Amino acid sequence: MTDTTNAIQPPLTSRQEEVLRAVVESHITSGQPVGSKHIAGNGDLEWASSTIRYELHRLEDLGYLKHPHTSAGRVPTDVGYRYYVDQLLPKGSLPAPRAAVDAAIAQDLVHVEVDQTMRRLSEAISEVTDLMSVVTGPPVASATVRHIEVLVLQPNLVTVVVITSTGDVSKRLFAFDHPVDPGLADWAAAFLNDRAEGLPIGGRTIASRLADPSLGVSEMGFLRAIAPALLEMEEERAVYVSGQSRVLTEQRRGEINEIDGLMRALEERYVLLAVLRNAIDGTGRTYLRIGSELPTGFSGVSIVAAGYGPARGDLGTVSLIGPVRMDYALAITTVREASRALSSYVEDVYG
Repeated sequence: MTDTTNAIQPPLTSRQEEVLRAVVESHITSGQPVGSKHIAGNGDLEWASSTIRYELHRLEDLGYLKHPHTSAGRVPTDVGYRYYVDQLLPKGSLPAPRAAVDAAIAQDLVHVEVDQTMRRLSEAISEVTDLMSVVTGPPVASATVRHIEVLVLQPNLVTVVVITSTGDVSKRLFAFDHPVDPGLADWAAAFLNDRAEGLPIGGRTIASRLADPSLGVSEMGFLRAIAPALLEMEEERAVYVSGQSRVLTEQRRGEINEIDGLMRALEERYVLLAVLRNAIDGTGRTYLRIGSELPTGFSGVSIVAAGYGPARGDLGTVSLIGPVRMDYALAITTVREASRALSSYVEDVYG
């Protein structure tokens, strides 16, 4: 099962679905806008060019397709890709899992080198799909909050520094639309150290300790503004990234702006981990977000991810990231297979 958004999509007729499928799959393969003559000439659709041309207009009106520049052809929108993934892929056959995924795990089954296995798996799924892969390693369960500093750098700029028991240092900057009282910052540091020191890294426990109905409006507002510095922290974990160069190939020259934005977003490690955290929900579903469904900075790309681990699968994530024009069938299958293989592996290691 794939985790999707709840956006309401206009219903399509069976003919419109077939035309949409033809456009999406042709565009994924060629990277070029798709016209009615191309679809009518591929032999898969039985309708005349005039009929297909009408359906292309209707799909554009409904928001599934768009015209790039002045081209006569059309390309899928994010909504079009979403409909394709949710409604059309299940009706077709997904590609068979690639042996490379199992091979990356199997080579290390006789060892317990988790770091080496994660790295090999990340490289393998990137090579299989020509997408960028990100595998997050299991967390260090003993990491706790050691100390917190809240510092006013400029009148409207505050930094929150969190030091963990493993020596990891996290820094977050927060901009305000008004000057911040240094005394309020000092109070917040004392309050946060009192409430969060010694607690495990992660949002649930700390969030419950920060809730205090006796606080004043200004104190509560300030804490709410800087709370992400603590609530969005991940337990210290390794992140294995492969295939950055594969998403910057000549064939994807038209998508460089989107990929460049992704690369900049990935420089902020907490942003990536916050996005991937949503993939771990204990249900085993594949997490998929397309273009505008992602936070600012990730628009123009898609992420396919799944959690892994024994039982509920919550040790980490395996994911593929690339342009919205990606082979979703292959990406979904590869992530599912990698999650299954990695879950089996870590169960042997941690079991």
